[in-house]
Amino acid sequence: MRIAAAQTSPVWGDPDSTKKIVTDWIGRAAGESVDLVAFGEVFMSGYPYWMSFTDGARWNAPDQKEAYAFYLDSAITIDGPQLTEVVEAVRDHGVFTYLGITERSDSGGTVYATYVAIDPDQGILSSHRKLMPTYDERMAWGIGDGNGLRVHQVGDFKVSGLNCWENWVPAIRHVMYAQGTQLHVAGWPGSVGNTKHITRFIAMEGRCYVLSAGTLLTSESIPMEFPAREASLAGEEPVFNGGSAIASPDGRWIVEPVDGEERLVIADIDVAAVRGERQNFDPAGHYFRGDVIDVTVDRSRLNPVTFRD
Repeated sequence: MRIAAAQTSPVWGDPDSTKKIVTDWIGRAAGESVDLVAFGEVFMSGYPYWMSFTDGARWNAPDQKEAYAFYLDSAITIDGPQLTEVVEAVRDHGVFTYLGITERSDSGGTVYATYVAIDPDQGILSSHRKLMPTYDERMAWGIGDGNGLRVHQVGDFKVSGLNCWENWVPAIRHVMYAQGTQLHVAGWPGSVGNTKHITRFIAMEGRCYVLSAGTLLTSESIPMEFPAREASLAGEEPVFNGGSAIASPDGRWIVEPVDGEERLVIADIDVAAVRGERQNFDPAGHYFRGDVIDVTVDRSRLNPVTFRD
Protein backbone atom coordinates (compact mmCIF):
# COMPACT_ATOMS: atom_id res chain seq x y z
CA MET A 1 0.00 0.00 0.00
CA ARG A 2 1.13 3.54 -0.68
CA ILE A 3 0.53 5.99 2.18
CA ALA A 4 1.04 9.72 2.59
CA ALA A 5 0.76 12.62 5.00
CA ALA A 6 -0.55 15.83 3.44
CA GLN A 7 1.77 18.35 5.08
CA THR A 8 0.21 21.65 4.13
CA SER A 9 -1.54 24.71 5.59
CA PRO A 10 -5.24 25.21 6.26
CA VAL A 11 -7.06 28.52 6.23
CA TRP A 12 -7.35 28.72 9.99
CA GLY A 13 -10.89 29.23 11.26
CA ASP A 14 -12.38 28.96 7.76
CA PRO A 15 -13.80 25.49 7.04
CA ASP A 16 -15.21 26.46 3.65
CA SER A 17 -11.81 27.53 2.35
CA THR A 18 -10.04 24.63 4.07
CA LYS A 19 -12.35 22.02 2.53
CA LYS A 20 -11.07 23.15 -0.89
CA ILE A 21 -7.50 22.61 0.31
CA VAL A 22 -8.40 19.17 1.64
CA THR A 23 -10.11 18.04 -1.55
CA ASP A 24 -7.24 19.41 -3.63
CA TRP A 25 -4.66 17.44 -1.63
CA ILE A 26 -6.75 14.29 -1.80
CA GLY A 27 -6.63 14.74 -5.56
CA ARG A 28 -2.86 15.26 -5.43
CA ALA A 29 -2.52 12.07 -3.41
CA ALA A 30 -4.57 10.17 -5.98
CA GLY A 31 -2.27 11.55 -8.68
CA GLU A 32 0.65 9.94 -6.84
CA SER A 33 -1.21 6.59 -6.61
CA VAL A 34 -1.63 6.98 -2.84
CA ASP A 35 -4.08 4.56 -1.20
CA LEU A 36 -4.32 6.33 2.17
CA VAL A 37 -3.69 9.98 3.02
CA ALA A 38 -3.74 11.64 6.44
CA PHE A 39 -4.05 15.27 7.54
CA GLY A 40 -2.99 16.71 10.89
CA GLU A 41 -4.96 17.13 14.09
CA VAL A 42 -7.97 19.49 13.67
CA PHE A 43 -6.71 20.53 10.23
CA MET A 44 -10.24 21.78 9.60
CA SER A 45 -10.81 24.37 11.17
CA GLY A 46 -7.61 24.70 13.16
CA TYR A 47 -5.74 24.24 16.42
CA PRO A 48 -6.54 26.66 19.33
CA TYR A 49 -3.00 28.01 19.20
CA TRP A 50 -3.92 31.39 20.72
CA MET A 51 -4.43 29.88 24.19
CA SER A 52 -0.69 29.52 24.73
CA PHE A 53 0.11 33.12 23.78
CA THR A 54 -2.74 35.10 25.36
CA ASP A 55 -3.14 33.76 28.90
CA GLY A 56 -6.12 31.72 27.77
CA ALA A 57 -7.14 30.56 31.26
CA ARG A 58 -8.05 34.01 32.58
CA TRP A 59 -11.48 33.67 34.15
CA ASN A 60 -14.36 35.44 32.44
CA ALA A 61 -12.00 37.42 30.21
CA PRO A 62 -13.91 39.25 27.43
CA ASP A 63 -11.13 38.79 24.87
CA GLN A 64 -11.02 35.02 25.49
CA LYS A 65 -14.79 34.77 25.15
CA GLU A 66 -14.60 36.63 21.86
CA ALA A 67 -11.83 34.39 20.55
CA TYR A 68 -13.67 31.23 21.61
CA ALA A 69 -16.91 32.43 19.99
CA PHE A 70 -15.02 32.82 16.68
CA TYR A 71 -13.47 29.36 17.11
CA LEU A 72 -16.80 27.75 17.99
CA ASP A 73 -18.46 29.33 14.98
CA SER A 74 -15.80 27.86 12.68
CA ALA A 75 -16.28 24.30 13.99
CA ILE A 76 -18.24 21.87 11.82
CA THR A 77 -20.60 18.93 12.30
CA ILE A 78 -20.16 15.39 11.05
CA ASP A 79 -23.20 15.71 8.78
CA GLY A 80 -22.40 19.27 7.66
CA PRO A 81 -21.72 20.44 4.09
CA GLN A 82 -17.94 20.82 4.45
CA LEU A 83 -17.38 17.21 5.46
CA THR A 84 -19.94 16.01 2.93
CA GLU A 85 -17.83 17.52 0.13
CA VAL A 86 -14.70 15.87 1.53
CA VAL A 87 -16.48 12.50 1.58
CA GLU A 88 -17.42 13.02 -2.07
CA ALA A 89 -13.79 13.79 -2.95
CA VAL A 90 -12.63 10.66 -1.15
CA ARG A 91 -15.15 8.64 -3.15
CA ASP A 92 -14.24 10.26 -6.46
CA HIS A 93 -10.48 9.82 -6.00
CA GLY A 94 -10.55 6.45 -4.22
CA VAL A 95 -8.16 7.52 -1.43
CA PHE A 96 -8.90 6.45 2.16
CA THR A 97 -8.55 9.60 4.27
CA TYR A 98 -7.93 10.51 7.89
CA LEU A 99 -8.96 14.12 8.52
CA GLY A 100 -8.74 16.06 11.78
CA ILE A 101 -11.65 18.43 12.37
CA THR A 102 -13.01 20.72 15.05
CA GLU A 103 -16.41 19.15 15.69
CA ARG A 104 -19.19 21.26 17.19
CA SER A 105 -21.45 19.49 19.69
CA ASP A 106 -25.21 19.13 19.26
CA SER A 107 -25.60 21.51 22.20
CA GLY A 108 -23.81 24.14 20.11
CA GLY A 109 -21.36 25.23 22.79
CA THR A 110 -18.55 22.67 22.79
CA VAL A 111 -15.74 21.82 20.36
CA TYR A 112 -14.22 18.34 20.10
CA ALA A 113 -10.89 17.48 18.50
CA THR A 114 -12.11 14.73 16.21
CA TYR A 115 -10.23 12.43 13.84
CA VAL A 116 -12.48 11.22 11.03
CA ALA A 117 -11.80 8.04 9.02
CA ILE A 118 -13.35 8.19 5.54
CA ASP A 119 -13.59 5.20 3.20
CA PRO A 120 -14.07 5.67 -0.57
CA ASP A 121 -16.94 3.17 -0.67
CA GLN A 122 -18.52 3.38 2.78
CA GLY A 123 -18.01 7.04 3.63
CA ILE A 124 -17.37 7.98 7.27
CA LEU A 125 -16.42 4.85 9.22
CA SER A 126 -15.60 6.50 12.55
CA SER A 127 -15.21 9.90 14.18
CA HIS A 128 -12.86 9.70 17.14
CA ARG A 129 -13.17 12.49 19.68
CA LYS A 130 -9.90 13.03 21.50
CA LEU A 131 -10.24 11.32 24.88
CA MET A 132 -8.37 13.93 26.90
CA PRO A 133 -7.30 17.33 25.59
CA THR A 134 -3.78 18.31 26.60
CA TYR A 135 -2.98 21.17 28.98
CA ASP A 136 -4.45 24.47 27.68
CA GLU A 137 -6.42 22.57 25.01
CA ARG A 138 -8.88 21.83 27.83
CA MET A 139 -9.96 25.47 27.67
CA ALA A 140 -11.05 24.98 24.05
CA TRP A 141 -12.03 21.31 23.64
CA GLY A 142 -14.45 18.97 25.36
CA ILE A 143 -13.47 15.53 26.64
CA GLY A 144 -14.18 12.76 24.13
CA ASP A 145 -15.31 9.15 24.42
CA GLY A 146 -14.40 5.66 23.22
CA ASN A 147 -16.78 5.54 20.27
CA GLY A 148 -14.04 6.13 17.71
CA LEU A 149 -11.48 3.68 19.13
CA ARG A 150 -11.80 1.46 16.08
CA VAL A 151 -9.53 -0.23 13.57
CA HIS A 152 -10.51 -0.30 9.90
CA GLN A 153 -9.59 -2.61 7.04
CA VAL A 154 -7.91 -0.68 4.23
CA GLY A 155 -6.66 -2.99 1.50
CA ASP A 156 -4.42 -5.58 3.14
CA PHE A 157 -3.91 -3.44 6.24
CA LYS A 158 -5.76 -2.93 9.49
CA VAL A 159 -5.50 0.79 10.21
CA SER A 160 -6.01 2.91 13.35
CA GLY A 161 -5.85 6.63 14.10
CA LEU A 162 -5.39 8.82 17.20
CA ASN A 163 -4.98 12.51 18.01
CA CYS A 164 -1.71 14.05 19.18
CA TRP A 165 -0.75 13.29 22.78
CA GLU A 166 -3.23 10.45 23.23
CA ASN A 167 -0.66 8.61 21.10
CA TRP A 168 1.54 8.81 24.24
CA VAL A 169 -0.99 6.96 26.44
CA PRO A 170 -0.11 3.24 26.77
CA ALA A 171 -3.68 2.08 27.49
CA ILE A 172 -5.07 3.84 24.41
CA ARG A 173 -2.35 2.42 22.18
CA HIS A 174 -3.04 -1.03 23.63
CA VAL A 175 -6.70 -0.78 22.54
CA MET A 176 -5.51 -0.31 18.95
CA TYR A 177 -2.90 -3.07 19.17
CA ALA A 178 -5.54 -5.45 20.51
CA GLN A 179 -7.64 -4.84 17.40
CA GLY A 180 -4.70 -5.83 15.23
CA THR A 181 -3.59 -2.48 13.82
CA GLN A 182 -0.82 -2.80 11.25
CA LEU A 183 -0.68 0.86 10.24
CA HIS A 184 -1.20 3.47 12.91
CA VAL A 185 -1.97 7.07 11.89
CA ALA A 186 -1.00 9.75 14.41
CA GLY A 187 -2.42 13.22 13.78
CA TRP A 188 -0.48 16.20 15.18
CA PRO A 189 -0.89 20.00 15.23
CA GLY A 190 2.49 20.24 13.50
CA SER A 191 5.82 19.92 15.33
CA VAL A 192 9.02 18.02 14.65
CA GLY A 193 9.49 18.00 18.41
CA ASN A 194 6.30 15.99 18.84
CA THR A 195 6.96 13.37 16.19
CA LYS A 196 10.70 12.71 16.31
CA HIS A 197 10.54 10.20 19.20
CA ILE A 198 6.99 8.86 19.54
CA THR A 199 6.63 7.88 15.87
CA ARG A 200 9.46 5.36 16.11
CA PHE A 201 8.48 4.26 19.61
CA ILE A 202 4.92 3.30 18.59
CA ALA A 203 6.33 1.46 15.58
CA MET A 204 8.71 -0.54 17.77
CA GLU A 205 6.16 -1.19 20.51
CA GLY A 206 3.23 -2.06 18.27
CA ARG A 207 5.29 -3.75 15.56
CA CYS A 208 3.38 -1.67 13.03
CA TYR A 209 3.97 1.08 10.51
CA VAL A 210 3.34 4.57 11.88
CA LEU A 211 2.33 7.55 9.76
CA SER A 212 2.59 10.85 11.64
CA ALA A 213 0.72 13.69 9.92
CA GLY A 214 1.49 17.29 10.90
CA THR A 215 0.27 20.70 9.78
CA LEU A 216 2.06 23.85 8.66
CA LEU A 217 0.78 27.09 10.19
CA THR A 218 2.08 30.64 9.79
CA SER A 219 0.62 34.06 10.44
CA GLU A 220 -0.50 34.16 6.79
CA SER A 221 -2.91 31.32 7.57
CA ILE A 222 -4.68 33.26 10.35
CA PRO A 223 -7.54 35.50 9.12
CA MET A 224 -7.40 39.19 9.95
CA GLU A 225 -10.89 39.03 11.49
CA PHE A 226 -9.84 36.58 14.23
CA PRO A 227 -10.18 38.66 17.44
CA ALA A 228 -7.01 37.34 19.09
CA ARG A 229 -4.88 37.45 15.95
CA GLU A 230 -2.64 40.38 16.87
CA ALA A 231 -2.17 39.34 20.48
CA SER A 232 -1.43 35.72 19.60
CA LEU A 233 1.12 36.25 16.84
CA ALA A 234 3.83 37.95 18.87
CA GLY A 235 5.87 34.74 18.98
CA GLU A 236 8.24 33.15 16.49
CA GLU A 237 7.25 32.00 13.01
CA PRO A 238 6.09 29.48 12.02
CA VAL A 239 3.45 28.58 14.59
CA PHE A 240 3.68 24.92 13.44
CA ASN A 241 6.46 23.40 11.32
CA GLY A 242 4.89 20.11 10.24
CA GLY A 243 6.95 17.16 11.43
CA SER A 244 5.21 14.56 9.26
CA ALA A 245 7.10 11.26 9.30
CA ILE A 246 6.85 7.53 8.60
CA ALA A 247 8.43 4.68 10.59
CA SER A 248 8.67 0.95 9.83
CA PRO A 249 7.61 -1.90 12.18
CA ASP A 250 11.19 -2.36 13.37
CA GLY A 251 11.35 1.30 14.44
CA ARG A 252 13.57 2.52 11.65
CA TRP A 253 12.78 5.70 9.76
CA ILE A 254 11.30 5.44 6.30
CA VAL A 255 10.88 9.21 6.19
CA GLU A 256 12.31 11.30 9.03
CA PRO A 257 10.23 14.24 10.34
CA VAL A 258 9.88 16.84 7.60
CA ASP A 259 10.52 20.37 8.87
CA GLY A 260 8.67 23.28 7.28
CA GLU A 261 8.24 21.83 3.80
CA GLU A 262 4.84 21.69 2.10
CA ARG A 263 4.59 18.28 0.43
CA LEU A 264 3.09 14.85 0.38
CA VAL A 265 5.21 12.67 2.65
CA ILE A 266 4.94 9.31 0.87
CA ALA A 267 6.02 5.72 1.45
CA ASP A 268 5.23 2.28 0.06
CA ILE A 269 4.62 -0.25 2.81
CA ASP A 270 4.29 -4.05 2.93
CA VAL A 271 2.08 -5.87 5.44
CA ALA A 272 4.50 -8.83 5.43
CA ALA A 273 7.01 -6.69 7.33
CA VAL A 274 4.49 -6.29 10.17
CA ARG A 275 3.93 -10.04 10.39
CA GLY A 276 7.64 -10.70 10.45
CA GLU A 277 8.32 -8.27 13.31
CA ARG A 278 5.57 -9.87 15.41
CA GLN A 279 7.46 -13.16 15.40
CA ASN A 280 9.23 -12.13 18.60
CA PHE A 281 6.83 -9.54 20.06
CA ASP A 282 3.09 -8.95 19.82
CA PRO A 283 2.11 -6.63 22.71
CA ALA A 284 -1.58 -7.56 22.59
CA GLY A 285 -1.09 -11.18 21.53
CA HIS A 286 1.44 -13.73 22.75
CA TYR A 287 3.11 -11.12 24.96
CA PHE A 288 -0.07 -10.08 26.76
CA ARG A 289 -1.24 -11.74 29.98
CA GLY A 290 -5.02 -11.53 29.83
CA ASP A 291 -5.28 -13.78 32.85
CA VAL A 292 -3.53 -11.13 34.93
CA ILE A 293 -4.56 -7.84 33.31
CA ASP A 294 -8.14 -7.11 32.23
CA VAL A 295 -8.82 -4.25 29.79
CA THR A 296 -12.39 -3.06 29.16
CA VAL A 297 -13.36 -0.30 26.70
CA ASP A 298 -16.71 1.48 26.52
CA ARG A 299 -17.23 2.40 22.87
CA SER A 300 -20.63 4.01 23.30
CA ARG A 301 -21.08 7.61 22.22
CA LEU A 302 -21.49 9.63 25.41
CA ASN A 303 -24.51 11.82 24.74
CA PRO A 304 -25.94 14.30 27.26
CA VAL A 305 -29.47 12.99 26.85
CA THR A 306 -31.31 9.86 25.72
CA PHE A 307 -34.74 10.31 24.13
CA ARG A 308 -37.47 7.68 24.28
CA ASP A 309 -40.48 8.65 22.17
